[in-house]
Amino acid sequence: MERYSGVLAPVITPFKKDLTPDKERLIAHSRWILSKGANLAVFGTNSEANSLSVNEKIDLLEHLVFSGISGESLMPGTGCCALSDTIQLTKHCIELSCRGVLMLPPFFYKGISDDGIFGFYAEVIEQVADENLSIYLYHIPPISQIPISTSLIERLANRYPINIAGIKDSSGDWNQTAEFNQLGIPDFRVFCGSESFLLQNMHAGGAGCISATANVNPLPISELYKNWNRESADKSQEKLNQIRMIFQSFPMIPALKAATGIYSKQMEWNTVRPPLMALSVKEIASLKAQLDQVNFSMEGLAN
Repeated sequence: MERYSGVLAPVITPFKKDLTPDKERLIAHSRWILSKGANLAVFGTNSEANSLSVNEKIDLLEHLVFSGISGESLMPGTGCCALSDTIQLTKHCIELSCRGVLMLPPFFYKGISDDGIFGFYAEVIEQVADENLSIYLYHIPPISQIPISTSLIERLANRYPINIAGIKDSSGDWNQTAEFNQLGIPDFRVFCGSESFLLQNMHAGGAGCISATANVNPLPISELYKNWNRESADKSQEKLNQIRMIFQSFPMIPALKAATGIYSKQMEWNTVRPPLMALSVKEIASLKAQLDQVNFSMEGLAN
């Protein structure tokens, strides 16, 4: 399959009052994101992925695909602490024809050597044993505390050129993203982890972004990706940054869910799994007021 480029959303996971995943609302939100030009990085950080079991992820993924959402549009997160969980989930993604997977390094043990991380990824690739497996490495050292070095990426890409497809850089450091773009690995796709860096990433030869706020603002982000070389791109980037900063001023996952609840008129979206906490009534009002000030909308979400 052709490797990914463009905008992907780490799709927020809706929960019912009993904290079980709400499959129908997940499908509906995923379809809305797709209608706005973005693809779906389900089971990412902002999906509360590490609050979901492997069986829950498999069940949700099957419902997405069986509802008619193409595997071409899916880049599920499959990186788990346990090697066996990562392999099981990754194999299932291949069986469902997902175009790629986003894979965290094993993140519980700290101070792991590059040899150890290489061994983890190599074992997954060897045991999945499928040329259709495309891995997008997930570099998020502020959370995982496990950096993925450029030398490790080169080693993996040299050993597994078919399977190592790209990287999402959520370091928050543009210099790091730029360094990944300069690796010179053929057809290696570099995604920034925030649309705040999207224009810079495109100028540097990057592939796009995988961003939390693509859950709520997918169309303008996708439009900048498509039109990054136009004169209007700088102004578009400024507008995206303005909206991003509003969401970043709150706990991100609860804020994304609160906004989705407001604009879909389904306040059940506010539910998060502990240990996360939903925004307070006061915080939701503040979020809405700030978004109103910049004429923010999520057109079509309530249909």
